[in-house]
Amino acid sequence: MCEDALVAAAKQGQAEAFATLCQPHARRLIRNAHRITGNHEDAEDALQDAFLSAFIHIKNFDGRSSFSTWLTRIAINSALMTLRKKRSSREILIGSGELGANGVGWDVPDPSANPEKLYAQREKERILREAICELRPTIRQAVEIQLRELSMEATAGMIGVSVAAAKGRLFHGRRALRKSFRLRTNQHGRTHSCVRRDGCGGCL
Repeated sequence: MCEDALVAAAKQGQAEAFATLCQPHARRLIRNAHRITGNHEDAEDALQDAFLSAFIHIKNFDGRSSFSTWLTRIAINSALMTLRKKRSSREILIGSGELGANGVGWDVPDPSANPEKLYAQREKERILREAICELRPTIRQAVEIQLRELSMEATAGMIGVSVAAAKGRLFHGRRALRKSFRLRTNQHGRTHSCVRRDGCGGCL
């Protein structure tokens, strides 16, 4: 049975047809998920969640991209979601210049640091996480994959674009994050200052 016929059958709720569609891609997808989660068990969980999500939403598959590309996007998003859920509190550094080859990096807070410093680190992470969530989906996906410190070639391959396109998405993502991070940090700083000054957060 050809792919189009299998997709049509899967849209009618035939699990066997859906499994036949997914089977050729399973090994590649588990490798991609593992590279994101860094853990085989988490990668398997993410892939199972991806297959379930794809089966539930296959009626929305319109054929504008190949089934392989569509399924890969779902699997990558599932792995990233798994990673978000399990990630411990860490500070993300996105500076005005380049940080290493990719311009992004992680910094794990020193457990011996004083409470005020740890609070500041957690606030920076929270603010930047919110900024990442507001990026366009295609750019957000590239940024989150690159934060796993994969090569540019691996990042491009996982999201199904050229290396040049992946670099472009990361460039736009870093620029948007820096701008959003500065704005949010300034706003947070003004609010925190007002709270400390009058004790009730009344800042006019």
